[in-house]
Amino acid sequence: MKLFKSVLPFAAFLACTTGAQTACAQETDFDSYVQLVSAKARAEGVSEQTIRQLTAGLEPNPRVLALDTDNVGSSSSGSYPRMDSYIQRHNTQSRINGGKRVYARLRPHAQRLEREFGVPAEILIAIWGHETAYGAVTGSFDLVRSLATLAWEGRRRELFERELIDVMKIADSGVPRSQLQGSWAGAFGNSQFLPSVYLRLAVDEDGDGVRDIWNSDLDTLASIANYFHDAGWRTGQPWAVQAYVPNSVDRSAIAPRVEAPVCERVHERHSKWMTVAEWKKLGVIPRGQIADDVMASLFEPDGPANPGYLLTQNYRVILEYNCSNYYAMSVGLLGDDIAQ
Repeated sequence: MKLFKSVLPFAAFLACTTGAQTACAQETDFDSYVQLVSAKARAEGVSEQTIRQLTAGLEPNPRVLALDTDNVGSSSSGSYPRMDSYIQRHNTQSRINGGKRVYARLRPHAQRLEREFGVPAEILIAIWGHETAYGAVTGSFDLVRSLATLAWEGRRRELFERELIDVMKIADSGVPRSQLQGSWAGAFGNSQFLPSVYLRLAVDEDGDGVRDIWNSDLDTLASIANYFHDAGWRTGQPWAVQAYVPNSVDRSAIAPRVEAPVCERVHERHSKWMTVAEWKKLGVIPRGQIADDVMASLFEPDGPANPGYLLTQNYRVILEYNCSNYYAMSVGLLGDDIAQ
């Protein structure tokens, strides 16, 4: 195990050296690393005043290091928890009712955003509900400290260093430090955007001059809609439809043929892609409206004899938000419930 300079704060040293899976890729002490990143931020236009305010007294957060260590997973195949149990826990009646109330309150605005961006209003609201319980739980970690900790730790330095510089840019635009709080991994606001996503895709829908995904319902929904539009949402297609799948379907013949470059354990569970018309020839019958020429992949999350789904490209767009079948299915089904 690599030893660190004596100037390394003891709590961070302990968090790193006791975590078996932590990369411990620090090449210098924390303060020196922060100065290196500050120089990069300065070169990208962040003001000296903002840099000083954000970095004064900054220390690594051992809790963030521990959470990141726990988050290290394996891409190997294995068994999966049941999808129906997950949906029951996450798509509670309270969450469904909350989404219906949001939709009723914002219906004219939500429908206008649907026309503008092409993404169903109920999907936008479902994302909001899953990410933060419609704004009730947005996270309390100081973003600057969390991102500096993760960037310095080094396992995913390229990602988190970029996010650290970008959160400095957000602060430099006038967003107060007290508002820059979120998850331990750096996501924030009602929509739980990372700083780079906020800078690129957040929208000032209410026209007050601030892209306010913390307090503005309109900015929140428009920003999520812009994210989905940018990720390739196909207007007029469902995210998925439930389907009847006869036992006669040869599952080995429809197995995926291409290894996914990312999120392997997510995509290995989906079949190869065929048109809906081709699925119908195999006896797979959609139980919702979907055109015959739409490309779809069969997903049986809890195995044969349980509900199956024909997934479309729009399901993959939901995966762009969070690359988890459990997340994407729960968002899609929550949206369906909200729309009813």
